[in-house]
Amino acid sequence: MNLNLCAGSLALLAAFGLSACGGDSASSPDPTLTSSATAYYSSVVTPINSSSSVYDGVSSSSEAALSSSSMAVLSSSSSTPVATSSMNSAFIDAATGGTTSGVFPTTADQSVTSSLYDTWKAFHYITLNEEASRYPTWGAEFSTVFGAYTAQGMTAARVIWSTFNSASCTIAEASGSNMYKRGCTVSEGIGYGMLITLFEGDLEAFNALWVYNQAYRNSAYASGRGLMPWLVSSFGWDIPDVSSATDADLDIATSLVLAYYKTGNTGYLNDALTLINALWDNEVNTSNNLLYSGDTPTWKAAANPSYNLSYFSPVALRLFAVVDKNHDWKSVLDAQYAYMKKVQDAGTGVFPDWSDGEGNAINPPNNSAKTTYWTFNKESVRIPWRIAWDYYWFSDERAAEVLNTLNKFIMEKSNNDPASIPAVNYSWNLSVGADIQGQAVPVHWQAAWCATGMAGNSAEWLNSCTTLLNGTSMQTSASSYFPNILQMMYSQLLNGYYTKPSNMGI
Repeated sequence: MNLNLCAGSLALLAAFGLSACGGDSASSPDPTLTSSATAYYSSVVTPINSSSSVYDGVSSSSEAALSSSSMAVLSSSSSTPVATSSMNSAFIDAATGGTTSGVFPTTADQSVTSSLYDTWKAFHYITLNEEASRYPTWGAEFSTVFGAYTAQGMTAARVIWSTFNSASCTIAEASGSNMYKRGCTVSEGIGYGMLITLFEGDLEAFNALWVYNQAYRNSAYASGRGLMPWLVSSFGWDIPDVSSATDADLDIATSLVLAYYKTGNTGYLNDALTLINALWDNEVNTSNNLLYSGDTPTWKAAANPSYNLSYFSPVALRLFAVVDKNHDWKSVLDAQYAYMKKVQDAGTGVFPDWSDGEGNAINPPNNSAKTTYWTFNKESVRIPWRIAWDYYWFSDERAAEVLNTLNKFIMEKSNNDPASIPAVNYSWNLSVGADIQGQAVPVHWQAAWCATGMAGNSAEWLNSCTTLLNGTSMQTSASSYFPNILQMMYSQLLNGYYTKPSNMGI
């Protein structure tokens, strides 16, 4: 099985300061990486035998050399390459004159977010070479997907998912450690990771996650629709489920568009447009302009599909409308906001995790939420982040209405005290199902309720809740992927890392 990576890799090569690809045959040897703009590389990957014990990749020393010398992006105000080691959030925002327009907590503390990032990255982020070095038998298969990338000196990295009981996610060599059943990555984590690393100014990590996404979007073992499978096995060829996850694709494309505006590097924009086209072709229901939850028939075949409002990213759709004039993304934005209002107005003020086209709570076709679908739960916890981000950047009154309704709801339930938020997943409609009582309020839920205050309903709530959140450390474990990554994202938003590039024209 051969895989042509030429088209998909052009943008990567541009951003890494490397050469374009040519029409080399499968038998042509990969040339060594050079600084010449005319260097070429083999565009064909031949999967190795899964039982091979030889890892065909670059050495750790080669990867380090690339990171310090070749991984450069262009400042939006200059044609001079800027090494990623010197790029931080302050530099990027200064380079583009970043702006914001929404409500912001006066108790924000960026040092808290910086410390959280160090903890998060150390536990949840790993490069291909690090993983192959730790687990050489496991790593023997990595060149099947990544051989053409590593041959050109590109670094790949993944965000490690939580423990999952699947043979595809089990690293035998890691038995007895917290990595034993953490061998999988979800596309959602790559999207979140790309946004996190971008806003942190860690372009080296951002580019490595981008390589990972590109490799799986173009893998011969994927769907062929140009979207990353929602679940993949480490850096290997095993893809347990080829279906996409729309929220991940939105976030990945958003991060690439923002990277373009923050750095001026057109490689990011070119790849974003490729992904945006695939999104429109596979994940937009053009009959009502709502976003499907994935690209497979599971999410489309029903006469009344299941929708997930936590997948709705207004910022993504606004950015797409700017850079992609071939599709009507504004109509998708408007349809999604109208649908969100319909669902919220029909219930208690919170959202169900899943809903149908009529706005009723529904168990999704993959049966992943049969005991929780009617509650504000593990899916909906992301809604405040997405909508607060939109209001913070664009002051859309539709976003304010959503946030203020949620904020009034939780203020009433907690007697106006962020420290007294009940440990409850609230029901969207008590006639459909009851509230679900928990034992304690997880940190990512505390963060979500904080962000509901970002539309101005209560400055006192926003400030005191942010102070409370900033006093909470990150607790890592083999099952902490989701609370940790959401804590990281909410912390960046609430503590001022989400500065909007002023050169976007919106």
